[in-house]
Amino acid sequence: MRPLTVAVLAGGLTHEREVSLHSGRRVAESLRNSGIQVKVLDVDAQLLQRLDAIEPDVVWPLVHGSIGEDGSLQDLLVLAGYPFVGSEAFACRLASDKSVAASVLARAGLRVPDSLALPQTLFREVGVGNILNLVEARFSFPLVVKPTQAGSSMGLSIVEDRAALPGAMVDCFAYGDVALIQQYVSGREFGVAVADLGEGPKALPAVEVRASGPYDYDARYNPGRVEYLISDEPDATARSVMDMAEAVHQALGLRHYSRTDIMVDDAGLPWFLDVNVAPGMSETSIFPQAAAALARQQERSVDDVYLDILTTAAHSADAVKE
Repeated sequence: MRPLTVAVLAGGLTHEREVSLHSGRRVAESLRNSGIQVKVLDVDAQLLQRLDAIEPDVVWPLVHGSIGEDGSLQDLLVLAGYPFVGSEAFACRLASDKSVAASVLARAGLRVPDSLALPQTLFREVGVGNILNLVEARFSFPLVVKPTQAGSSMGLSIVEDRAALPGAMVDCFAYGDVALIQQYVSGREFGVAVADLGEGPKALPAVEVRASGPYDYDARYNPGRVEYLISDEPDATARSVMDMAEAVHQALGLRHYSRTDIMVDDAGLPWFLDVNVAPGMSETSIFPQAAAALARQQERSVDDVYLDILTTAAHSADAVKE
């Protein structure tokens, strides 16, 4: 059998373009190590022509944020007839909107911080002061303000008092038209990767994140500000966040792989924060670290883990064709 030909999609005109390009190069290198023929394609006006020229067996979208995770790119790939790694468009739409995902998961019985979503147009029509008065009356500080559709903590602020709210809203609206105002949960933060290789979602080893300051964009992608801890044998806390990540993957109807961010409060209770359908794959990203930990446990290489994900997607495509 000839080796698979894979098109890895990266870049695009998003705020996370550089991270996406880095993720794409890293995954492409890993797949080539497994004997896969890989082309890394930018998402631009020539994308469809380039896909037609190489006729990939499978496409791996690694565009972070915006069109890469809101279902748009996935719908385009279906329209063009290319099978792909990752969640289908309807699930991407649920997961990429933080407000929608939180509502779905709360109804599924998962623990989600109290929150509300407010579009920028509402502030213009009703008045900033009037709305912020209501926010102050409903929530206790600190609060988290973040765009409903953005990754890598872009536009996220932790607001300690009312005076800081207007500035946080301005920062948030620079990255999206709808702001999610959410009760802040303090505690231990975890990132949990999940892989579904045909037998249901299975959490990879949980990664605890210990940052010097906020776990923001700079902390995520500039080495030195964050310590990542992975235990070979999960304790009760790690098991609880792994269980939650699997439940998130299942409740949102995700496919192949995902990564969920979870906070464990001082009482030991896990709280859902966010989920990614195209998680980062750079050296400092959580998914590759969890994949490497799993590979060590199984005495394999991390390349094997990525190959498993790709092979599952390819087999799913073959099953649909048949």
